[in-house]
Amino acid sequence: MNERDAVIFVVDDDAAMRRSLAYLFDSAGWRVELFDSAHDFLDRYGGHVPGCLVLDVRMPLMSGLELQQTLKDHGVRLPIIFLTGHGDLAMAVQAMKTGACDFLEKPCKDQVLLDAVTRAVRRNIEDCRISTQSRAAQTALAALTAREREVAELMAAGKPNKIIARELGISDKTVQVHRRNTMEKLGVHSAAEIARLLMTTGIEPPAP
Repeated sequence: MNERDAVIFVVDDDAAMRRSLAYLFDSAGWRVELFDSAHDFLDRYGGHVPGCLVLDVRMPLMSGLELQQTLKDHGVRLPIIFLTGHGDLAMAVQAMKTGACDFLEKPCKDQVLLDAVTRAVRRNIEDCRISTQSRAAQTALAALTAREREVAELMAAGKPNKIIARELGISDKTVQVHRRNTMEKLGVHSAAEIARLLMTTGIEPPAP
């Protein structure tokens, strides 16, 4: 997944503004998809490609802020750049608190908007990468037995076999077997790699 795969989704009820943004992003080498309303976006957005959402605030039926909240409620982590001619401080604060990347006012300099889009897309790609790694790590950890999981966490804390054996009340040989099975299942070669894998899923290894 990289920037060449990204799509800039533009949601604005102003047809002239949609055309202008499409020309700008296309000239900068971005793929663009246009939507004339929040509902149109919700009906058509597939959620399977990286990118960002360039969103107007005031639109009929559903505002940009309402669309932002709807996406958040459904767990959609697409970065949002608000671009509006009717913004105020309260709107900007609400948008940023709900997770917007930027809140820009029309007219906006082309380079300012392009820079904001680049930052948002890179953030989305990185979020997707981390999410993919976390899911893979969770799947790998789920394949461990309860005892192997205990051994893995103690290994990640840097504890040697003898200490692990004593803490778990098992023999050194049994620890060695669990250690070998754990590393094979997780596809790693060291305790440090296990520690990184645990942290990928949000689990802090126990203190040594």
